[in-house]
Amino acid sequence: MDHQEHQPEDHAYVSVLLLRSASYNIALHVDEVIGNQEAVMKPIGVQLARVPGIVGATVAGDGHIMLIINPVQLANREVLAVGSVVVKAMKAKVPKVVTKRRILVVDDSLTMRKVLGRLLEREGFEVLVAKDGMDAMQLLQETTPDAILTDIEMPRMDGFALARNIRDDARTANTPLIMISSRTADKHQNLAKEIGVDAFFGKPVQDDELISKVNELLASKRVLH
Repeated sequence: MDHQEHQPEDHAYVSVLLLRSASYNIALHVDEVIGNQEAVMKPIGVQLARVPGIVGATVAGDGHIMLIINPVQLANREVLAVGSVVVKAMKAKVPKVVTKRRILVVDDSLTMRKVLGRLLEREGFEVLVAKDGMDAMQLLQETTPDAILTDIEMPRMDGFALARNIRDDARTANTPLIMISSRTADKHQNLAKEIGVDAFFGKPVQDDELISKVNELLASKRVLH
């Protein structure tokens, strides 16, 4: 038999990244695996801060801007849009566990983050921290806290811009939001109220007053639900 006329059949191959984070598993279909490349990641603007998985950008050698994604963030979302591709995460069945209520503390002062964090932890809360508004927006891509405490004056994104983004996001539109700032003028408090901030405290804040307000807002949220 003449085998020279027989040619191996061509097969089409696709590139798939298998990702896992905790109980989430996804298969991410990519057009092409080009290789490894060193890149200097630059921060993204407010417009892209809420896009799931987008953590930064870099400029290629030819001048093109390339977005950088975090696959771990993608794996922790049930349905994500990446460009024109929708990625569906496969959620493993795990037993339900009782978790502490989460409070996000946003302040550029390390001392304030530690003081507020310790206070809230003593009251039985789980505490998440962010050093400014942009840092908080990145964190809010991964989780939705039960309440948020934020300063006003912070680099990259201040408390007012953060508050607007929080209220514009359907996931956090009704999340209790408290501002704690040394800026206590009426114009600051009025602007906070217009944006939708639930409570405003001046620095230094009284521990018992803050905890009382946090519990009050959380209780009100449960009643609304």
